[in-house]
Amino acid sequence: MSDKTTLSQFGHVFQAKIISSLLSDKKFIQTICDILEPEYFDSDDNKWLAKEIRDYFFEYKTSPTLEVMKVKIDDMENDVLQVSVVENLKESWRNVNSTDLQFVQEQTLEFCRNQVIKSAIMDSVELLDTQQYDKIKGVIDTAMRAGVERNVGHEYAEEVAIEQRYSEMARDTVATPWDVINELTQGGLASGELGVIVAPAGIGKTWILCALGGGAMKKGTKVVHYTLELNEAYVGLRYDSVFTGIANQNLKYHIDDVKEGIEKIEGDLVVKYFPTKSASVNTISAHLQKMRMMGKPFDMVVVDYADILRDTGNAKEVRHALGNIYEDLRGLAGEFDVPIWTASQANRSALDEDVIEAQKVSESYQKDPHLAENSSPKTLFQVLQK
Repeated sequence: MSDKTTLSQFGHVFQAKIISSLLSDKKFIQTICDILEPEYFDSDDNKWLAKEIRDYFFEYKTSPTLEVMKVKIDDMENDVLQVSVVENLKESWRNVNSTDLQFVQEQTLEFCRNQVIKSAIMDSVELLDTQQYDKIKGVIDTAMRAGVERNVGHEYAEEVAIEQRYSEMARDTVATPWDVINELTQGGLASGELGVIVAPAGIGKTWILCALGGGAMKKGTKVVHYTLELNEAYVGLRYDSVFTGIANQNLKYHIDDVKEGIEKIEGDLVVKYFPTKSASVNTISAHLQKMRMMGKPFDMVVVDYADILRDTGNAKEVRHALGNIYEDLRGLAGEFDVPIWTASQANRSALDEDVIEAQKVSESYQKDPHLAENSSPKTLFQVLQK
């Protein structure tokens, strides 16, 4: 019969996924740090990992990176435990892409809350024997509040909140290469916002997305570009054209110029390819979590393009599936606190239009483009070509 007071009832892999969540999900560790005891784990290596991660969070208010964990592991005196910790940490890292991490987190929170409530009930028995009835309510109320998210939100009337609203950081934007778009979007796209380029097929949506990424990189922004059609090297060539102004087909004759142009770029770029319709927003989220675990920061995400992501909501109609995808992308921008640019295909009738209005957007109004409707993609494409 399994021990209901430890996590052994869930098994070894489940516990590895808890460690993975502690390392990769800030909201999870914020919520559980006060009620997760290292003793709940059934192995000494996981107990050590849980304690070190929790102690680091208490001191620095964030999860430790792999570099931090390496330093702490190197300082261990027990060589046998050190080897075991390294192996468990590797297993936890492999599980960062698991699709069931949310379930693992929910079950772990429920387990930890139950342990706190059990402890409170035991304490209440002693208080009952000594007739300290008022204290019993306090003990139980405290236990029931255990594992609740710490951030209550923006406290509107507080002086600090007022200063925050009017500070330059209230909406920290990443500007686009085009002044007219920056004016329309009040400085560009901000963290947590989703911007959508709407254009018919063949107009140059990928070029525009590369220009957005390249323009941000010139200002020191670290960009992750997800491509669902073109391979990674070919997308890299398009960024080369953006930085040098050399036509794509002529780049191979100007490799030295390309290298010189790249050296002047202050930002950074990672291009990741997923086959069309094979990746979902969850796939992108897992990859971004993995990047953070590897100590690879990013400030902006480009998805080329959202219409060919896979819907995880099992919607029967295309318009509902697209609606789910765009809502998930907006959520992803908020989760990682970065701006996300993507593109969407307008319907065929938009080919003859200089201005693409809402009724020309293909399949789903839930796309809700951040980019102004009166911005012509043809004009943007001409700007890019210059």
